[in-house]
Amino acid sequence: GFSSDEVIRKRLLIDGDGAGDDRRINLLVKSFIKWCNSGSQEEGYLQYQRMLSTLSQCEFSMGKTLLVYDMNLREMENYEKIYKDIGKHKNIIAAAHEKISECKKQILQAKRIRKNRQEYDALAKVIQHHPDRHETLKQLEALGKELQNLSHIKENVEDKLELRRKQFHVLLSTIHELQQTLENDEKLSEAEESQETQMEAEAKQ
Repeated sequence: GFSSDEVIRKRLLIDGDGAGDDRRINLLVKSFIKWCNSGSQEEGYLQYQRMLSTLSQCEFSMGKTLLVYDMNLREMENYEKIYKDIGKHKNIIAAAHEKISECKKQILQAKRIRKNRQEYDALAKVIQHHPDRHETLKQLEALGKELQNLSHIKENVEDKLELRRKQFHVLLSTIHELQQTLENDEKLSEAEESQETQMEAEAKQ
């Protein structure tokens, strides 16, 4: 049977002593030399098992490194996509600002139309006192139709402006959520790196 010291040494070899790949390679070389110089079959088998365990640790460490590398590549691709999306949102915001500016101009025009309508109403009251002026009444009717058309234009402009305001508000909310997600991802990455560093430090002790 194995002594307690041999059991402890074998468990450390299998579980890893936290000294890194260089340490494992040194153990592998020492085990190989002891295996070559083993005097008994039992000792040779023990050294053979140690070499297999050390090789497994090296393969596991290499696999872990490759997984971390692949994960970092995927994160980089994800961040690049997010940055592109942010650029698109900036273009959308710029276009929204232009539309809002255009709507403001249309509102000013609608206000002028409203002022004209008030003048038309005042004129209509004056004309009503002179029903014999048939030509003036015809002109008033034409102006009334034009005023009605302009009133529809004003309502359409106000509806468009309200829609643009809602769209702009939704866009700003989306960008805020996107920025918050990026900050949370960055904090999570820092926490994971800190935890890995602490685990490595504890393993070396």
